[in-house]
Amino acid sequence: MSIETSGLGALIIVLAMALVTLATRWGGIYVMSFVPISYRVKQFIQAMSGSVLVAIIVPMAVNGDSGARLALLATAVTMLLLKKPLPAITAGIAVAALVRQL
Repeated sequence: MSIETSGLGALIIVLAMALVTLATRWGGIYVMSFVPISYRVKQFIQAMSGSVLVAIIVPMAVNGDSGARLALLATAVTMLLLKKPLPAITAGIAVAALVRQL
């Protein structure tokens, strides 16, 4: 199957991705409504969020350019100092943009 990626085809692709995203999010909430939230389930959910974060960051740190690595470093240092995610994210984006501009 092939969809043209210009004009109406792009809109169809975006709508399909939006529907799949909504289905997985709402489906997860529906399935979790049948699972009693015990201590073990709570631990699993907390561990999963950290593992997803690591799965996103590690490839960028290993395969990324110097801008990506310095952005990760700036984000980590800012987060450790301020303990607030928004300034840390802002610092990472700013460092990546600055390094790539120079």
